Amino acid sequence: IRAEGGRGLWGSRPFVFASDRLRDDKDVILEAVKNDGQILYYASRRLRDDKEVVLEAVKNKPIILKYASKRLRSDKEIVITAIRKSTKAAEFMVEELKQDEEIQSILNPPEEAK
Repeated sequence: IRAEGGRGLWGSRPFVFASDRLRDDKDVILEAVKNDGQILYYASRRLRDDKEVVLEAVKNKPIILKYASKRLRSDKEIVITAIRKSTKAAEFMVEELKQDEEIQSILNPPEEAK
C-alpha cells in the first residue's frame, strides 16, 4: 500500500519488526529505500556497506548518510549525491572529504558576479 509521496502507508515502521533475514535481503531493502531512504536505518550492516543500496537511500533521504558504513561515508560519489540534495548531509561525511575541492564548491558555492 502506498501513501501520498510514494511511501508505504506506515512508512518505515514495519521494518522495526522485520527479521534479520529480511533486513539483509538486498532486493527487499533496495526497493524499500527507493521509496523511503529512512529504511537504511533498519538494514543489516552488510547492506549499510552496499554502495547501490546506500546510493538509492541518500537519493531519497540525504541525511540517512549518517547510517551508512564509514567506508561509504567516505565515498565521494555517495557524499556528493547526498549533499546536492541537502547540505545537512555533510555533517555525516568523513573528515577527509571535508577539504575536497568539489565538495567544498557544493557546500560553499561562489557568489555570482554582480
